[in-house]
Formats: sequence, C-alpha cells, structure tokens
Amino acid sequence: MSTYRPLHDGWTLRQVDGDIRGVPAAVPGCVHTDLLAAGLIEDPYLDDNENRLTWIGRCVWEYETVFDWRDDGHERADLVCEGLDTVATVELNGVRVASTANQHRSYRLPVRELLREGRNTLRVRFDSPVAYAEARRAELGERPGAYEAPYQFIRKMACNFGWDWGPAVVTSGIWRPIGLHSWSGTRLAGVRPLVRTDGPDGLVEVHVTLEHSGGPLSSGRTPVVVTASVAGVRCEARPAPGERETVLTLRVPDAERWWPRGYGAPHRHELTVDLQTKTPGTLDGPGAPGAQREGWTGLIGFRDVRLDRTDDAFTLVVNDVPVFVRGVNWIPDDCFPSRLTRARLAERFGQAVGANVNLLRVWGGGLYESEDFYDLADELGLLVWQDFPFACAAYPEEEPFASEVEAEARENVARLAWRPSLALWCGNNEVLEGHADWGWRESLGERTWGAGFFHDLLPAVVAELDPTRPYWPGSPYSGDPGLPPNDPSRGTLHIWDVWNREDYTRYGDYRPRFAAEFGFQGPPVHATLRAAVGGELAPDAPLVLHHQKAHEGNAKLLRGLGEHLPAPGAYDDWHYLTQLNQARAVVHGIERFRALAPYCSGTILWQLNDCWPVTSWSAVDGAGRRKPLWYALRRVYDDRLLTVVDGAVVVINDGPRPWAGELELLRLGLDGEPLAKETSVVEVAPRSVTTVPLPGAVAVPGDPASELLVARLGDRRAVSFFAEDTRVAFPAAAHRTEVTPVRGGLDVTVTAVTLLRELALFPDRLDPAASVDDMLVTLLPGESVTFHIATGRDLDPAALVTRPVLRCVND
Repeated sequence: MSTYRPLHDGWTLRQVDGDIRGVPAAVPGCVHTDLLAAGLIEDPYLDDNENRLTWIGRCVWEYETVFDWRDDGHERADLVCEGLDTVATVELNGVRVASTANQHRSYRLPVRELLREGRNTLRVRFDSPVAYAEARRAELGERPGAYEAPYQFIRKMACNFGWDWGPAVVTSGIWRPIGLHSWSGTRLAGVRPLVRTDGPDGLVEVHVTLEHSGGPLSSGRTPVVVTASVAGVRCEARPAPGERETVLTLRVPDAERWWPRGYGAPHRHELTVDLQTKTPGTLDGPGAPGAQREGWTGLIGFRDVRLDRTDDAFTLVVNDVPVFVRGVNWIPDDCFPSRLTRARLAERFGQAVGANVNLLRVWGGGLYESEDFYDLADELGLLVWQDFPFACAAYPEEEPFASEVEAEARENVARLAWRPSLALWCGNNEVLEGHADWGWRESLGERTWGAGFFHDLLPAVVAELDPTRPYWPGSPYSGDPGLPPNDPSRGTLHIWDVWNREDYTRYGDYRPRFAAEFGFQGPPVHATLRAAVGGELAPDAPLVLHHQKAHEGNAKLLRGLGEHLPAPGAYDDWHYLTQLNQARAVVHGIERFRALAPYCSGTILWQLNDCWPVTSWSAVDGAGRRKPLWYALRRVYDDRLLTVVDGAVVVINDGPRPWAGELELLRLGLDGEPLAKETSVVEVAPRSVTTVPLPGAVAVPGDPASELLVARLGDRRAVSFFAEDTRVAFPAAAHRTEVTPVRGGLDVTVTAVTLLRELALFPDRLDPAASVDDMLVTLLPGESVTFHIATGRDLDPAALVTRPVLRCVND
C-alpha cells in the first residue's frame, strides 16, 4: 500500500551568489527556462544571446518550495528525485538529505523522520556545473576531448557544454519529476522483465526486486504474493520472509512477434505484475479485507535480437531475420529536455517514419531518453541503438566517477531491458577512435581514459541485467581492442573525411560493413533561420555565422559544392544550393552503401534532428521543419530503390515481396527526345540487390553536356546526367503553373516546357507555418507534378510560382 504525491507546485528560484530572488520556478524545468519565463534573460536560441548567458552555468542556484504534510500512518516516506541536473544538495526542513552529481540517474531518499506536521520546506541547491567539472579536472589531470569545455569530468549531458551543432547553455535544475512516496510493508522496488522467444513461444522472465519497510507490515508474519500475467498466462511467487529478489517465468504459446518497421507488425502484449500483502488472519484474494496491493504494467514485445559478426560483419538480426538498417542519429531534441512533450516526440518520430527510417541511434553525447521516447519506438516498430552517455573525450575512471557510471548504467539498463525496440547497447561515441587515432595516447600517459568502462564495467552490467540483446564497446569499432577502430572492412565505421576535406564522391571509395555515422551540412529552412536571426540574412552575416557551429562550416559548405553546382551569389541562391547539395551528398553515399548489401548491412545518417535553429547535418531543423534532405532521405530509404551507380543500374529491393518487371533504359537529349533505348526483364528477390550493367548504347553519350539517362522499373524512376550540373548545357527553365485551392491548403501543378532540374517549392517564405509534400523533382519536357501545400493562409499565387519560392537548378 502506498501513496505518491508530486511536489511540482509552489517552487521559487534564487541566485545564491547574486541578486536574482523570488523567481517563480517550473518543476520539472531548469534555471534557463525559469529566467526566460520571468523575462530576466533573452531567448538563448535567438541571435547571439547565447554568448551573454554563459554566466548562468557558473552560478549557484537554489530551488525552494513549501508543502503541508499530515501523518498518514505509513511506515516509510521517500523523496523520489527522478532527475537532478546536476551538482545538487537536497535539504528538507534545514537538514541535508543528499548531495548528488549525476544527471543520468534518479535518487530515492528516506525522509520520514524529517517530515513535520503542517508546513515543510524543501530546498535543492545546485552548485555550478562548470566549476565542479573544472575542479575535478584540476584534481585528476587534464583529459583530451573534442572541445575545451571539461564535459568529461561531470556526469551530465555532454552537448550541454556546446557542440559543433549546438549552443553552450550549461543548465541546472530539477529536470525530471520529484515527489513524496509514502508506503508501508513491502513495495515493488524494481520490475525487470527479460523477454525473448523460444521456438514459436514467447518467454518472459520477470525479475522482481522487493524493499521492506522494516515495520510490522513487513515482518515475517505478513505473507507476500507476487503475480505476473501476460496474454492469458499467469504465474505466482511467494517470496520467503525478508527475501528481496524473486523471478517469475511465463511461457506464452505461439506468441505474436514484435517486428521492426518493414518486417512485420510491432505486436505488443500487456504484462502486469502485482504485489499483494495481507494482514495475518485475513482471507486470500485481491479484494479480501486487509489486502494491500501495488502493481506495474508494461507493453512488452516478443522478439530476439542478436549481432551477426560472421566474417567481421555487423548485422542486426531480429527474430532470425537479418535487418538492413536504414537509420538516423538522434541528438537531444532540445537543450532544455524538460520542454519535450510526448506530442513533440511523436511529431519527430513521425518524421523519421515518414522518411522510411527503421532505427534511431541515441547518440552518446546526450541522454538516456524518456519513457515516452522508448514507448513511441516500441509502438512504431523503430529499432533503438542506445549509446551510453560518453562522447569524443577521454573519461576519468577514478572515484567518484566509477561508482556513478556503474549506478547510472545499472539503473538505466534495468529500466530499459524490457523495451522491444531497444536493439543494441553501445559503450560510447568515438572515444575508442579518439584514443587510437587522435593523438590522445601521448598526452594521456598513464592516466585513465574510459577503457575500463567500455571493455569491462558496461559489458558486465549488460550481461547481468540485460542478456537479451548485444553490447558493442563503441562506435566506430572493429570488434577487437587491438584493431584500428575505424576500419571499413570490420564492424562499424564513421566517415567524416567527406564533410571535412573531400568531395562527396569520395563515399564511392568506401566499402563499409556498417556506416554508423556520416553526413553533410545544410542550412535550416528559411523560416527557421529568419525567426532566429534578427539582422541581415547573408551567408557571412555575423548572426547567421553564430548559428553555424562547425569549424569553418560555411567555407566547407561552399567547398562542398565543388563542380556539382554553381557558386552562389546572394543569400537566396546560397540557401537553395547548399540545401540541395546536402541532399545530393547524402543520397550519393546511401545509394552506394545500399548497393553493397548484404556486405554492407546498414547506414545511420548523421543526423535526424536539431536542438535549436542552426546550420547542421540534420534532415529536420531545430523548429521541426523538414529540409530538402528529408525528402531525399525518404526516397533513398524507400524499400525499393532504383539508382545508377558506376556504369550500372542497381535495383534494391528491401521489401518482403519480389520486385519484377521490364527495366527500361533511355538515353535522351535535354529536350526529351530519345537517342537510344534498351530493355531487359529483371526479378529481384525480397531483401536483395541486383546489378544490371548499362549496355553501350545507353551508357556512352554522344555529347555528355547535352544528354541524360533515365531508368524505369514499374513506378520507380532514376534520372542520371553524364556531366556535372555546372557542365550541362541546361536550357533556361520554362514551365506552366496552376494554383488550385483545396481542402487544407493549395495544390500547385507545374508542367515542364523545358527540362526542370531538382524542382523545389519553399512555401515557408510566404507562410512560416506552411509545408510542402514533396520536392527535388526532376521533370522532362512535357511532364507535370502537383505539389500539395499545407497552409491556413491565402497565399499569393504569383509569389508561389516564382523565385525564391519555386526553384530549380536551371532557373
């Protein structure tokens, strides 16, 4: 029997070492959002306000609330802090209850003896996380990292200190729920279902942890019964007096499987676990007088997942079926995670699903995400690769870090072990590579750097608490500590020479077993950038550059255009061409990696989302708007993909049914007139790739600058040019347009008079809330396309069909 009381009301915030007093505070929340709500700071996401707010992370802050309490007769009362960010001291009625320094874990603090009848005062003081990290660095010795900030010296979201796509907004606050849990007798302290399949059956081992209050109701005379039920199967256990652990095993005959997207339905089954204690002398049964109950409920999925390492491969196998991963990297969707709602996560997950993604990699510079995050992934059939929160730095293994890492790992592995979407635990992001390849060894000497975590502690925790899924020490990693970690022929690969130094055609030189991180930058949607920057919109404008965090990022954007696209002049051309080039670069890589299947078993694009308005590698910008890359990703991640690669047509069928038909190959002039035609019958089995060499008649142009190749198979088409766009003799774009009001917006039909290369509509330039259903469409003369614009406004039809709203390469 228990009661839970949220303590989210009546909080105020004060600056202990400054003049700010009596600010109303939202809990869950953080100092930045409280100061913003009070009008005491400008929005850190706008202009360069971030630069003037670094003092917040160097201050000491105190939250305080007062609540009434009456003795309810319970034997125990615990203050449950689900998330404290980060260096916190908790006081109840002037008595220190705990000191904490880990954002990634929760705390249960016994406070029954400190509670008073009537008025009670709860204070949580947050010391400066920056000062704490600097002090630990001074104590333990410098450790190399990707940035100067000492983020590896505090167990806190690393990107909070700034990244090459994110601002430095070092937060403090009660960032997850806090409340008072009163209870007596025995409580369910933990429920950890381990779910797998056994032949056609589903098998659940429910590991239950019990905590006893020590009072009369938890004495040896009080019977305890634990039951578990799923899919009509029930199991019961009667722990011995004082016993803290029990396991219930349930076998579900012919259980429906949970499948990832594209492989079947993500079937889930409700598992309920009940704890019943009864006063001696009373009757049995859930409704019996004197019975006390509490329970746990979760939607589990029966599935097996393993990692096939045959011949140095890295292949996720779900329910004995190899899965080609079409993934995206996930970063925290807001620098202030308490602002993330389930609805916002659902929108972002919907964008992932809409782009034909089947896996999200939770990147190691962020967080263990919320219950809503994993529940949505379970529901939608999205696989989750979960990094432990270590990224791009050497981490100390001394105390208190070793104990904190173990505590957070044990809590979160147990918390997530039953989630069917969770496919892989990964030790870190780019720490193993940094130690091997970034010159760390010389500067580290004999100092620790995290190897003990990634090769010993974390795999031991996973093996003990979650043996149902694989562990991988880090990414990139080749499968053995003695091997170069970023070897394309083994394990997981990160590819960053393309963005940093090379033309994107360099992707074609790689033959990765699994490309776990790669990408190319592009600016956010125009409306997003316009809302974030109050001054001039120009590529080199100071405020625009402030929203570009990558080293020499804008220079790399221009270099990346290479000979693919013309050098832009004014802002409008820069914005369109660099967004287009981002999409083309990513498509170039993914097409080639998918063509290597099954030798290559997956790609994880960097990145799906942003946490603020910024020029970055994302497909969805910081305001949740889809960039051109998103539309290109939807196309290149489709089950069926037709593409021209290195003198051949590659037919990729990652669907469950064969793909058969007549493959038509046409060599055309730019005016659409046929110059040569070849056909062949192809049949591509499910989950396979077929390569068809181009016959000479269509493979060799008479004039590369004036011809193109079109491949068609069923309703799929690939258009390929024999020369870079800067060398193609494009005609000046000519088209006819028609704008038609329809329910929910407008339809814009464009009919090509001449060839139109990479046609795109940007309705956000007229209505920031408007969006379009497709873009980057190449039309041959005489062809038409209809774009649907979702908008609640009456938009000017003439403006809709002219620059800079309607664009193509040859306009």
